[in-house]
Amino acid sequence: MAVDVLGLVLNCHVSAANCADVKIAPWVLLPVLEQYERIAKILADKSYRGDLVRDIEAVYGVVMEISERVSSGTFEVEPMRWVVERTWAWLDNARSLTRDYERLPENHAGMVYIVMIRLMLKRLTKNHTRWKEKTA
Repeated sequence: MAVDVLGLVLNCHVSAANCADVKIAPWVLLPVLEQYERIAKILADKSYRGDLVRDIEAVYGVVMEISERVSSGTFEVEPMRWVVERTWAWLDNARSLTRDYERLPENHAGMVYIVMIRLMLKRLTKNHTRWKEKTA
């Protein structure tokens, strides 16, 4: 999943559990880089080191910054890693995503987008519900 700095989903790709994130990253990142031309930096964790970083910088001119652990002995939050983790927490609150009910991965990705649309609509309306008052 690729998210922006607010934690909103830019692109989502659902694959089998035995596929490594690095091998799936081009299916997620390349459509995002082609659609959003103003992206200047991509933040990723250390599993994305290697050819992908060089290829994205050479083709798209986008810097891919790999977050490193500050210290190995104690727990410290990695910079900007919490943005993606917060998005995962928002998605975990959706009842439709707690179990894998869909047969096709595309359907599950669609449910991710539907949950994010619902979240954005709640934010736009400032979480105000429009209920009619009961009159007795």
